[in-house]
Formats: sequence, C-alpha cells, structure tokens
Amino acid sequence: MRLEDRTSEAFAHLANAPGARSDPEGTARAVEAALKAAPDDLDIRLGAYRFYFYTHRFVEAIPQAEAILAQTARRLNIPADWRAVGPADAAFSAPETAPGLYLQALIALAYCHMRLGDMTLGRACLDKALSLDPTDRFAAYRLVRAAAPEDDEDASA
Repeated sequence: MRLEDRTSEAFAHLANAPGARSDPEGTARAVEAALKAAPDDLDIRLGAYRFYFYTHRFVEAIPQAEAILAQTARRLNIPADWRAVGPADAAFSAPETAPGLYLQALIALAYCHMRLGDMTLGRACLDKALSLDPTDRFAAYRLVRAAAPEDDEDASA
C-alpha cells in the first residue's frame, strides 16, 4: 500500500471515531487503527497524543510525545536524544513551527511523566526546554514552579 493510501486510511479512522467523551473506548480503537495505518505521520501522532492526554491516559500519551519529539528532531537535523540537544542546534526561540513543536513535545513529555509521579524525568525535560528557549514561550517555567515542593518555594522567598 502506498504511503498516501495509508495516510488517507489513518485519517479515515480518525474521522469516523465516535468521540472521546461519548465513547472513549471506540475512539481509542480508532486512534490505534490510525497509528497502525500511518505510524510515521506527524498529524496522526499529534491526534493520538491529544486524545490520550485529554482522556488522562498519560502512559499511552508518552510514546506519542516521544514519537513527535523524534520526528521533529529528524526534521531539524538535531540529535535524536533530547538530552544531547543544545540551544545552538535550532532556532528554538524563533517563531518557527518545527522548533516550537519540538519544545511543545518536550514539555508534553515532561507533563505526562510528572502526572505519573516521575518528577525527576519530568523536571529534566522541563530544564532542557528552558535551556533551549530561555524566552520560555511555551511556559515550561510555570510547570517547574507548579511541581516544586512547598519547601523549595519557602527557601527562595
């Protein structure tokens, strides 16, 4: 099957999904079918991430955020491992789509890990996002503050 046909099939699955609120399991089946049909399509991954995120299925959202991060890294021609990415690797503070999507995926990954209790990995992702974009256009610092224990806040006052 041609790539275009697989992508069309994937979008058809999503278009025919019953709705996350009215039938979350039916929608989950449609999302899985779309991912199976076009696993490398960025729009399908974004749709899958949003579905899992908004239905609080953070375990399932993590692989979607990771795939978005990996696909965007390839587009930007930067290291696949987010830990190895530096501020000079792309124009992360500029209003360009790919660097912005990379940052959003990194922050999304952080949020999911933090919601699942892995504050260490979540904070590492947020710290990386802040180091890549000191202008913090996607509000990573707000998550850092929200995740900080109250004792840390008292110590800085």
